Amino acid sequence: MCGIVGLFFKRGAATASLGPLLAGMLSQMRERGPDSTGFALYGEDAPQGAFKATLRAPADEYDWQAFEGEFGAVFPLPCPARHYRSHAVFTIAADPEPVFAWLARRHPGLGVFGFGQRIEVFKDVGLPDAVARRFDLAHRAGTHGLGHTRMATESAVTTEHSHPFATGPDLCLVHNGSLSNHNRLRQSLRREGIRFVTDNDTEVAAGYLTWRMRQGMSLTEALEAALADLDGFYTFAVGTRDGFAILRDPIACKPAVLAETDEWVAMATEYRAIATLPGASTAEIWEPHPATVYSWQRQ
Repeated sequence: MCGIVGLFFKRGAATASLGPLLAGMLSQMRERGPDSTGFALYGEDAPQGAFKATLRAPADEYDWQAFEGEFGAVFPLPCPARHYRSHAVFTIAADPEPVFAWLARRHPGLGVFGFGQRIEVFKDVGLPDAVARRFDLAHRAGTHGLGHTRMATESAVTTEHSHPFATGPDLCLVHNGSLSNHNRLRQSLRREGIRFVTDNDTEVAAGYLTWRMRQGMSLTEALEAALADLDGFYTFAVGTRDGFAILRDPIACKPAVLAETDEWVAMATEYRAIATLPGASTAEIWEPHPATVYSWQRQ
């Protein structure tokens, strides 16, 4: 019953309209997911040799300034962090693995919600309008973004269990449906070095795509492989640094609508979210076919 939205600007340049348009789409999905809301934005690139990481503290009143002082004494921080209450986006001039090992050792209460050259991930318990305000979505720019409103069916209602799930550099996934073989897949993917922090089935789907792309597959190839390896019902929306893709399972029992203009591609669980977009009335609109990957790359 969850709600998914996605918006991808085809021209490749970051636009200030991404945040407010994505917020409006998410608002239309509030009845489909009253438990939690999340979104991922793809904005400006981190400086060469650096990456961005979205960290989440267990409380809004976390002392990010003190943490930044300690963090910056160990790892170079090319620019000041941006704080959004319980979340903060850091730009770090280092390899990710030593950073994550240090965080796990020195600050185990901090979660890493996303990392890469361009991705920033925000999520929390609550309705979409409130979560969008909390993280200032209406004033955020970017080239593309994904959003999700969750009605929990198989795991706890917590911030950590909210979508999107980001398990690799610049990759994130949102999902409507349920997977029946996620426990077995989680075990096998852990042996391949994929890390999981929840028991949520969607995190397994994201981890699977990360694993496949580490093997050299494109996003489209990884999603095609998922058709054979993931059991269950699903509509997936996936973001990468420069790409956006949609996949429904072979039965396609979970709703989805796609729309495309010369300027953008949009996806939503229901058309009413797409109808909020400028140019929607003249867009090409269709229902994505079962077991078919639809993907776009920045031009």
